[in-house]
Amino acid sequence: MDRGINTRCLHLEETEGRTENYGALSFPIYQTATYAHPGVGKSTGYDYSRLQNPTREHLEKVVASLEKGTEAFALSSGMAAITLLFELFRPGDHIITESDLYGGSIRLFDNVSAKNSYEFTNLNCSVADIESEIRPNTKAIFIETPTNPMMNVSDIGKIADIAHRHGLLLIVDNTFLSPYFQTPLELGADVVVHSGTKFLGGHNDTLAGFIVTSNEEVIEKLRFLIKTTGAGLSPFDSWLILRGIKTLGVRMEKAQANATVLAKWLKGCNIVTKVFFPGLPEHPGYEIMKKQARGFGSMITFNADTEEHALKILEKVKMIKFAESLGGTETLITYPTTQTHADVSEEVRLKNGITPCTLRLSVGIEDVEDLISELKNVFENIDD
Repeated sequence: MDRGINTRCLHLEETEGRTENYGALSFPIYQTATYAHPGVGKSTGYDYSRLQNPTREHLEKVVASLEKGTEAFALSSGMAAITLLFELFRPGDHIITESDLYGGSIRLFDNVSAKNSYEFTNLNCSVADIESEIRPNTKAIFIETPTNPMMNVSDIGKIADIAHRHGLLLIVDNTFLSPYFQTPLELGADVVVHSGTKFLGGHNDTLAGFIVTSNEEVIEKLRFLIKTTGAGLSPFDSWLILRGIKTLGVRMEKAQANATVLAKWLKGCNIVTKVFFPGLPEHPGYEIMKKQARGFGSMITFNADTEEHALKILEKVKMIKFAESLGGTETLITYPTTQTHADVSEEVRLKNGITPCTLRLSVGIEDVEDLISELKNVFENIDD
């Protein structure tokens, strides 16, 4: 019997009925860099924490279970995870990417990956004809769904079919929904990546990244790469993410409920011209989300009526914090133009719909009435 995800956030079946680690309910932090060997050619199973550490290994098993993958790799940040993953490719390889990606991913691809002679085609994968862009040297398709920050939704199953007909990997950044609301591997994706800093950690107190897959060839290559490049997650940070995952379900449900109420309220505000939230029935990706996900998440993007008002909102909020991250217990508001997408050219930002009026909300678990009260007060006194 397949256990529910809330249970899997708390329990690994393989450890049940045992009392290792003195029966500790909180998995221990093995804060060690190296391990003693019982003899020549013998090992306790751990040799050096760059290769593996018991705390990191336990976290990886939990995340693999949540994403329905065979194996997970825990890295020092989400960008470290994507950087390691792209070491699978070679100069001259071509990758199709979603055009509306997190700015850090775009920066990596445009500067580091391009320097390594990778070729990229950027598409709006929710509407574009992906198949017509596939070349003989194409190796993978990389998408976010929903995208950051414009909340475009792509059909994972359809894109997986296209990828597999052409022998390509489909890589899905699942940060915005987490495995609680979406499991891309079950929909046909080959690899899932996460910024574990966000919803998995959930408390804005540490950085982490994950790669999850069931592809044995990819697993073997990543095992070599993670020990060689050395970006594995530290024991203490692994423990913090484990602690955060225990409440993943209750946090996601509460934040989503708040976001749904807040998105509907924002639609009726005079200084808001557009609300982008896939939980609104008029969102173009609404039906796809209902088909492939178990929820809509808690990320909202909206446009203020003027740039001046957008900037004043950022200056006037108090309880809601003007900060760059997302996925934590606190509600955060972000200005993509100068924060998440500052290194993306103005031409690309505008093409993707990111204007100087665009604001992004990561809705937290406060009482939604208090969030509305704060924004209502800001909006009513915007010109003071």
